[in-house]
Amino acid sequence: MKDDTHVVTIDRHIIDQERLQPEATGAFSSILTDIALAGKIISHKVNMAGLMDVLGRTGDTNVQGERVEKLDVFAQEVIYRAMDHTGHLCCMVSEEHPEPIPIPEKFPAGPYVLVFDPLDGSSNIDVNVSIGTIFAIYRKVSNEERGTEADCLQAGRKQLGAGYVVYGSSTMLVYTTGSGVHGFTLDPSIGEFILSHPNIRIPDPPARYYSVNEAYYSRWSPGQKRFVDRLRGTNGASGPGFSSRYIGSLVSDFHRTLLKGGIFMYPSDERNPSGKLRLLYEASPLAWIAEEAGGRASDGRRDILDLVPEELHQRTPFYIGSTELVSLAEEYLSEDG
Repeated sequence: MKDDTHVVTIDRHIIDQERLQPEATGAFSSILTDIALAGKIISHKVNMAGLMDVLGRTGDTNVQGERVEKLDVFAQEVIYRAMDHTGHLCCMVSEEHPEPIPIPEKFPAGPYVLVFDPLDGSSNIDVNVSIGTIFAIYRKVSNEERGTEADCLQAGRKQLGAGYVVYGSSTMLVYTTGSGVHGFTLDPSIGEFILSHPNIRIPDPPARYYSVNEAYYSRWSPGQKRFVDRLRGTNGASGPGFSSRYIGSLVSDFHRTLLKGGIFMYPSDERNPSGKLRLLYEASPLAWIAEEAGGRASDGRRDILDLVPEELHQRTPFYIGSTELVSLAEEYLSEDG
């Protein structure tokens, strides 16, 4: 009989992971705990979206030139307020801000940097499509007490922790600190994230799923077109076709790929030659999660984790999922020269 009393909360799991690091001070664990708290607050507001005045746009645009949703503002503020006073961070970087966000002078600063996308896919919430929060943690590399841009512009391989929260039919927090990938489902009856998916691995051999917005097919490079034709089994491609699965919300599309396998793609195209997704706070955190789960992530030529951002909001093409399929995508894209 299943023992329903043997549950592992995210707080307990974080502490257990901390004990594996003799030099740990507890500061890093506190950051993860505070992110989990912010996720609970955002989840509650998302679940009430249809009943409260939190849908719709504010009338502003962010640094990306995208129209800001009310829930973007709320999620941004929740995460900032959960982290600004703890003394663990020297600064933060968010999709919603053009520059690093300083820690207020009235609060102490710490040795870590938090980068995050407060609410990825928020434009989908009024049609009840799953959305999410993405985050990563780095160690400060400068000697400045409250950090510099150089502390934020680090390669993905320098991440100390990365994760996301997906707000769907249930709310899940998935994270890694370099010791596997673990998923926690929010139990609303007790207000706790409970370990539900320990040691997540992308299925191997690869599942026959691909995820991409095929409405942009006409704007793709020849290599990208041939790769998708290969997956679909069309235009003379040999072998049975893969099944297409595309949600249109990055966290949700990646979450499915992580659990079910296959490949998710957001390639460059004629209108977005540098890609669309942000390297620092979207691609790199998910890339590390994929690698820790036995997969890969690439910009079509290089591992995402090897790329050093040159600016905070740098964009990149993105291929993530089963190692075999990401490498196959690179083979086809190499034909573009």
